[in-house]
Amino acid sequence: MRVLEGLKPEKVFEYFEALTRIPRGSGNEAGAARYCMDFARERGLAVSCDESNNVVIVKEASKGYEDAPTVILQGHLDMVCEKEADCTIDFQKDPLELAVDGDFVYAKGTTLGGDDGIAVAIALAVLDDDSLAHPRLECLFTTGEEVGLLGAKDLDTSHLKGRKLINIDSEEEGIFTVSCAGGMDSILHIPAEYQDTKGIRYTVTVDGLLGGHSGAEIHKEHGNSNILMGRALCALDDVVNFRIAALEGGLMDNAIPRSTKAVLYVPEEETSRLEEALQQLNNTYKEEYASSDAGVTVSFVNEGGQSGKALTPKSAAILMYVLHMVPNGVIRNSMDIPGLVQTSLNLGILRLEETEAKAIFSVRSSVESEKLELGNRLRHCIEFVGGTYEEKGNYPGWEYRHESELRDTMVSVYQNLYGQEPKVLAIHAGLECGLFSGKMEGLDCVSIGPNLYDIHTPKERLSISSTERIYHFVVEVLKALK
Repeated sequence: MRVLEGLKPEKVFEYFEALTRIPRGSGNEAGAARYCMDFARERGLAVSCDESNNVVIVKEASKGYEDAPTVILQGHLDMVCEKEADCTIDFQKDPLELAVDGDFVYAKGTTLGGDDGIAVAIALAVLDDDSLAHPRLECLFTTGEEVGLLGAKDLDTSHLKGRKLINIDSEEEGIFTVSCAGGMDSILHIPAEYQDTKGIRYTVTVDGLLGGHSGAEIHKEHGNSNILMGRALCALDDVVNFRIAALEGGLMDNAIPRSTKAVLYVPEEETSRLEEALQQLNNTYKEEYASSDAGVTVSFVNEGGQSGKALTPKSAAILMYVLHMVPNGVIRNSMDIPGLVQTSLNLGILRLEETEAKAIFSVRSSVESEKLELGNRLRHCIEFVGGTYEEKGNYPGWEYRHESELRDTMVSVYQNLYGQEPKVLAIHAGLECGLFSGKMEGLDCVSIGPNLYDIHTPKERLSISSTERIYHFVVEVLKALK
């Protein structure tokens, strides 16, 4: 028996559960692409898959809709792979362990992948129902969305006929997203040299933070474990003579990191000062983050006397300087749209490697010049200390369209179904609509989705009732687009 058996809409949750059994972290979407292609072939639907594993499934119009313009239903195959520290699931080969709690579906110890597996499941359910009234459909499933919209960038859109696109990659029912920020990855390469050292070895951990999506939830001011670790190391440097042997935090640049570990060597005579300073930091962080991250902790393990490799004092000083001085979080709020973050960045991944430390930021802004300027700030910071700067995954924002037939139709259908108007908003997170709009002249886009909470974290959960409403809403919108 399937875990989600009996949930409605039955087909939506059947296909969603099937997707959760297929490893599909960013860069590993081939299995999910094959699943979608097999689905199409079994039903005699036209299907194509490109070298980036982007899949397009076409279903011809139902009777009476032959002359209606083609509609694109779109979502992405990949998911963010985050898990609890004690979770043993291997995202490269293991299925997720689903569970149901009241109105919510979640995965035990890991992210659920509702972002954006639920979009794929909804589209497949629509394709599988021959009783529905709809125009010609092009169901587009992209890859690499979570790591810079890579599949959308690679996609050849010349064969797509649709100029109305419903993106199902938003996380709040009743909100129609019609504009989003652009973004890029900014990578700081911090030089690292090592030498032999010895002393009492400590593993220090900043943990217990809530994390979240670095675009959709950056305004919540949750603590960033990489930034807090940098602050902690600088504070310790004022009172203790220590050496840095290892440093690691965060899994995805677009997820606010929840946990960061450092390995330090400390002279035996200074261990008590170290432990007192760490306890003070623990108390300070708990006080400062009582409202946003009540579970934050600074913990340590004394591993006894050892010897090994650690950063030279100069390399350690450069690393601590960068971590303490780089900007992070909300940089500027919009003066035009109340409550909208305009520009931000998130230090999502921090790794100390053999020849360098690598700090990877997700930079976002709805103003292109501010996005580029923030990248320049990071570049100047790292070049000042002898490091190098790299940019990847630069994608454009999605500008608001003042006249939108699709938006007007969707608002009307929503009002008829629920007796109230939806909210039409811009968001700070990135969506593929911006890239598609740049490639496909005259494209009319709206992004919607069911209620998803705590995405990009192991606390991610999907509302069952909201999913049902969104599915029926999509069905009614397709019916209205005649």
